[in-house]
Amino acid sequence: MNISHDRVHQQILNILHVWGMADDLAKTTAGAMVETDLLGVDSHGISMLMTYEKRKLEGRLNLKAKPTILRESPCTALVDGQAGLGHPVSVFAMNLAVDKALKVGIAGVGVRNSHHFGATGVYARIASSRGVIGMVTSATRGIAMVPTRGKAPVLGTNPIAFAAPAKRNRPFALDMATTTSAGNKVKVYDLNNKKLPEGWMIDSQGNVVTDSRKAMEMMSDGSKSGGLTPVGSAESTASYKGYGLAMMSHILGGTLTGGSFSPIRERTQGDKDPDNIGHFFLAIDPKAFRNEGEFENDLDEVIDILHATPPLDPSRPVLVAGDPEAAERERRLKNGIPIPEKLDRHIRDICGRCGAAYVLT
Repeated sequence: MNISHDRVHQQILNILHVWGMADDLAKTTAGAMVETDLLGVDSHGISMLMTYEKRKLEGRLNLKAKPTILRESPCTALVDGQAGLGHPVSVFAMNLAVDKALKVGIAGVGVRNSHHFGATGVYARIASSRGVIGMVTSATRGIAMVPTRGKAPVLGTNPIAFAAPAKRNRPFALDMATTTSAGNKVKVYDLNNKKLPEGWMIDSQGNVVTDSRKAMEMMSDGSKSGGLTPVGSAESTASYKGYGLAMMSHILGGTLTGGSFSPIRERTQGDKDPDNIGHFFLAIDPKAFRNEGEFENDLDEVIDILHATPPLDPSRPVLVAGDPEAAERERRLKNGIPIPEKLDRHIRDICGRCGAAYVLT
């Protein structure tokens, strides 16, 4: 069934409020989650409520957390997420980085002691909507990626997002996992009872796994055998670079900020300890390098040339990063956000357990 984004937003709010989240934090979180679903990133929107409920019941989440600045300079800051969900602290941190960049040209803000923050691209788009370039990286909670030449998972999906403002065109907006697919997309395939595309996951012998239920079991039971492949799934230069991108994302999002590394966390943290995920937000004001408007005009020309490239198939024009998500957002604003039957049952169950009003029908 397709549900209007307003109703999905209200459903998330109902649950977060009953869980005890302050109204301002709940609105920020629900806004980020719904925007994620509107962009077509079903893996990181309302479907994350099952994971968040699990973290809450485990006692890991501080739903009353308020972001706190630990250290600060004119162009940097380190923010403590206070063990809360990652959406409020990430919106705060990206806007703080933009504020600083607009004053001094370039700024970086790190976050530690956070939890899952949804889709990385949502925060990079905050920067581009304010007229600056934004880049976001993050460490992750799970251990999912099998490194090149390995047979056991060590890294997470450690995402990277980058957005840049144009004038006539929509912003360039890249949002990617450093695995062939984000781990939560496996969940979406399972919710829809679909087989995985070949190359997303392998078992401990290097065999392709396409059964989405088996893949979910591999990721959820802490399996040390097999997992998600790096971008460029074969043992190749592309795979090695995908694995390297994952490390880069962790170094900035985790090591630099004081966030934990998943394999070490699993050895050192207790069952109720926060995830201590780290994020990193970079903002660059184009006016620090170019006269006002020059960057945006030049980017428009680049995007126009790319769009004008003759396609192999006339019915499938050449795309620029951000095009598919923007088109999907327009469709979903008009037609609603698709909620699979299995996900709907999960949301009903969460409402039943916590007493939140169910409003998806």
